[in-house]
Amino acid sequence: MGSEWLRLSASSTLVEVDIQPSAKRSEVVGIEPWRGRLKVAVRAPPVDGEANAELIEVVARILGLKRAEVSIVAGLTSRRKTLRIEGDHISALRLLVEAE
Repeated sequence: MGSEWLRLSASSTLVEVDIQPSAKRSEVVGIEPWRGRLKVAVRAPPVDGEANAELIEVVARILGLKRAEVSIVAGLTSRRKTLRIEGDHISALRLLVEAE
């Protein structure tokens, strides 16, 4: 599995994400095989930034971080997003995906 979805930039980790809003439960689904991006399902609908807020909350909770340490740097109105996570979390994210 390639790591195009994950890269280190200065003092942060950038993660390419496909979000699935209005899902039955919020969870990391795994790597989306066609796009090579991390797929995350969230229960919130894509209305008024609710899905974006829940995406940040889910990723922060899974990595044991504060929500302020996770931000969306591209794709605010798209299902394809780029997340910026403070610090080097590449190993933790790879382990998370391999466990799925």
